[in-house]
Amino acid sequence: MDLQQPISNPTLIADLVFKNGKIWTLDDQNPLAEAIAISDGKILKVASNEVIKDFIGSKTEVIDLEHRLMLPGFIDNHPHFVRGGFRLRSVDLRHVKEEEEFASLIKSWSERYPGMWITGGDWDHERWPGRNLPTRNLIDRFTPETPVFVTRLDGHMALANSCALRVAGISSATSEPLGGEILRDPRTGEPTGILKDQAMDLVSRNIPEPAEEERLRAIRDALNEARRYGITSIQDISSSEDVRAYSRLEQEGELTVRFFCRLPLSQWERIARNGIKVPSGTVMVRLGSLKAFVDGSLGSLTALFFDPYLEGTPTRGLSTEIVNDGQLERWAIGADRAGLQLSIHAIGDCANRWTLDLFEKIQTQNPPWDRRFRIEHAQHIHPRDFVRFPRLKVIASVQPYHAIDDGRWAEKRIGYERCKSAFAWRSFLNNGARLSFGSDWPVAPLSPLLGIYAAVTRQTIDGKNPGGWIPEQRISVKEAIACYTNQSAYAAFEEGIKGSITSGKLADLVVLSEDILTVDPAAIRHVEVDLTVLGGKVIYEKQR
Repeated sequence: MDLQQPISNPTLIADLVFKNGKIWTLDDQNPLAEAIAISDGKILKVASNEVIKDFIGSKTEVIDLEHRLMLPGFIDNHPHFVRGGFRLRSVDLRHVKEEEEFASLIKSWSERYPGMWITGGDWDHERWPGRNLPTRNLIDRFTPETPVFVTRLDGHMALANSCALRVAGISSATSEPLGGEILRDPRTGEPTGILKDQAMDLVSRNIPEPAEEERLRAIRDALNEARRYGITSIQDISSSEDVRAYSRLEQEGELTVRFFCRLPLSQWERIARNGIKVPSGTVMVRLGSLKAFVDGSLGSLTALFFDPYLEGTPTRGLSTEIVNDGQLERWAIGADRAGLQLSIHAIGDCANRWTLDLFEKIQTQNPPWDRRFRIEHAQHIHPRDFVRFPRLKVIASVQPYHAIDDGRWAEKRIGYERCKSAFAWRSFLNNGARLSFGSDWPVAPLSPLLGIYAAVTRQTIDGKNPGGWIPEQRISVKEAIACYTNQSAYAAFEEGIKGSITSGKLADLVVLSEDILTVDPAAIRHVEVDLTVLGGKVIYEKQR
């Protein structure tokens, strides 16, 4: 199927027709319609019921939308898809409310799988009384021969038990790696078990790689999740093994999501030698974008700021080893010159400034092209830097659920004034920046509807901000939908084939149980996906 060829025969009979809907198309030329005709996986026509009748033949399947809202399929700009799939089958500590419950779940898991690595976790000590970080002493008595390495929900801090520390060779004599931190008992100097950012690699590199069939099982589990949330495209943070698995499932006809894969920036030379530029690949699996980290996270006190944090050991955060030794800059310049897109993780205001400076340097040194720089997360921006995003044509690739999660405690970390320009979606849009939305799953829930709810209400998950945390940064429902559809399509060089319900584009669609354009925004979190359509085929239908 040639995605760039328009439909030339307007009298074609459709394979599938949806009628009697409220179709919000995201197409400025035709924003609202009643019906849609689909053939060979692409959209034939978007119009009124009367017009679409001409596309119905004896073999056309007709689905009555019963006045429900149809949107373009959601595009998630930043999940860790395979990791999310594995999380569905690993210990879940996300909703643990106290240390004893944390230890009890680890104990149960070790009894269920004795001697096997316990990973996953996604714990959040901000939910606990006292908000103290866990230590290896909390779980050692239950796991003397079972290595445990469970991450905080942001993925930038983890707890290792004594068994895992022994496997990794970490002791009081171990030096801290660049861009990482080993927390130690102030009395003994012994590691507490908490490792941050680059220090996590000391343990994680000892965890056995999953077998291919385990990876495929995790992907299948994740595909099931994506379908029921109306997600038709994923801009994944991938490994080479993940890409191979996606390609295998594509060949076997099992993929129900289209992948735009971001591989590590450190691999840019090999990727360029293989002739890959952005976007390369098939309509189901595409390559050409690369990911790297500048700093850590706010929750782990490793996001890099200009000014120190207000709690914890005095620190401004951490920049990664590849920033400190100059590798990130060298790799980025070379990758951009080779026609590869840069997707750079930056959380703190200093990290975002550093990344913007790097992008400006690249634009000065390298020949011009449609490069579409991305800053992943772009959470905390110095007020002077918002105007640089549109000027440098940098896409703010953000994940709105983080605001209603981090908003419970962010002011304790950095104070109210710095929070005023945190998760600043309205400031981005008012300054003319491109804004794209996603989840960061499994760090945050996969559901785009929860992301839209977060963006338009900013009601923190603890219920303490019913009017919205930093409410001046809220955006409209229509703007949030655009960020999850056509703006995310643009961020992956795919606006010509997806992101709006337009004749000639892929028939990737979602139907909702309620009209999020008219319901109370606070009710959006309760809206469900009724239908998910990929390439003109219904891949998910909620039982009604």
